[in-house]
Amino acid sequence: MSAAKNPLPQEAADSLAAVVALRRLADQLEDAAVEQAMRAGWSWPQVSEALGVTRQAVHKKHAKRLIAAGVKLRRRGDERV
Repeated sequence: MSAAKNPLPQEAADSLAAVVALRRLADQLEDAAVEQAMRAGWSWPQVSEALGVTRQAVHKKHAKRLIAAGVKLRRRGDERV
């Protein structure tokens, strides 16, 4: 890869620090987007499909935080109109 096309900093430590910062930002964006979707009435399967993960994975990662934030979570068989 040429230097013009390589977005990485010159130093390995700086490159790795950028990866860490991007992962943190991605996690923050995911948290906010999942909370927004759940507040809008999305189901766990809808959120999991949008994220490309299993329902169980998204539930495990986000349920406790959402409950602590006061988000009313849908349960199976819970139909919102």
